[in-house]
Amino acid sequence: MHHDHDPLPGNHDHGAKHLYIYSPSSAVRDKAAFRRGIARLQAQGHQVEVDVSALATHTRFAGDDATRLAAIHRAAASGADVALISRGGYGLTRILPGIRYKAVAKAIAKGTHFVGLSDFTAFQLAVLARTGASTWAGPALSADFGVAGAPDEIMQACFDDLLAGHGEGTGWRLPRPRPDAAADRPVQPAMHLKRATLWGGNLSMLTSLLGTPYFPDIAGGVLFLEDVHEHPYRIERLLTQLLHAGVLARQKAVLLGQFTDFKLTPHDKGYRLQSVVDWLRTQIKAPVLTHLPFGHVATKVLLPVGATVSLSVQERDALIYWGPRH
Repeated sequence: MHHDHDPLPGNHDHGAKHLYIYSPSSAVRDKAAFRRGIARLQAQGHQVEVDVSALATHTRFAGDDATRLAAIHRAAASGADVALISRGGYGLTRILPGIRYKAVAKAIAKGTHFVGLSDFTAFQLAVLARTGASTWAGPALSADFGVAGAPDEIMQACFDDLLAGHGEGTGWRLPRPRPDAAADRPVQPAMHLKRATLWGGNLSMLTSLLGTPYFPDIAGGVLFLEDVHEHPYRIERLLTQLLHAGVLARQKAVLLGQFTDFKLTPHDKGYRLQSVVDWLRTQIKAPVLTHLPFGHVATKVLLPVGATVSLSVQERDALIYWGPRH
């Protein structure tokens, strides 16, 4: 795996930025990780503003629905360089109708980058569907910056690139051909897609929006997917829903990130995640690329959801390029 413009570890030369921390989904239970994340971002020289209800709790949520909606709207009004979620979990789909999308899009136009993943996928896709504005699939405060050790260097480098405004793309290495791969398709053929919309996120969250006003109508896109705690058959079932709904056939490429924290059973008898990938490749004409470094893992890149990108593959090197931001 490689990443364009990797700064040296610890080289935070992008200047102080205003970061706004808020909780639109599940309640923060790990207060120590939350505090570590804030301290670490402050140590990097940033002004960290914590939303007044960031640590609110209402059953499993970070405050009731009205509280979390207000937090989103305060984040949009903050003028921050980055609005960063404290954590994912669950809670955004139920408040999507109450979000003031014009206010969010206005904040994005003024330079606020909304960053997050997991449950945050619902917000990101709703914003894209309703306004066309781009957000960033990337880290969350507690899980990524609040780790007990040092944050992952690649994640940190990508985050620094976003803050500095010079991140132009990200690349990774595709897996080596398997010994059992068909002789006529040992490796992914060279390809170069131009001007495609990058979109996606958590597979469960994305699929849960099908048939709603919050599901983006993207044709000719590059769709990236990841998930956690989902057995391969559940992943296949979700992909099947996207397939039968006609979503997958309309994409130029499907990128599979990390699918983690599931347990195979004796009943599977050889059925595994690779079985799902092999099946998917028989169902759609678009290339299915794996090993994208994104998901519920420490090493994650930042991806602009809704941006126009190019996608290149040369032998085992894959590159998503979105160019300099103006």
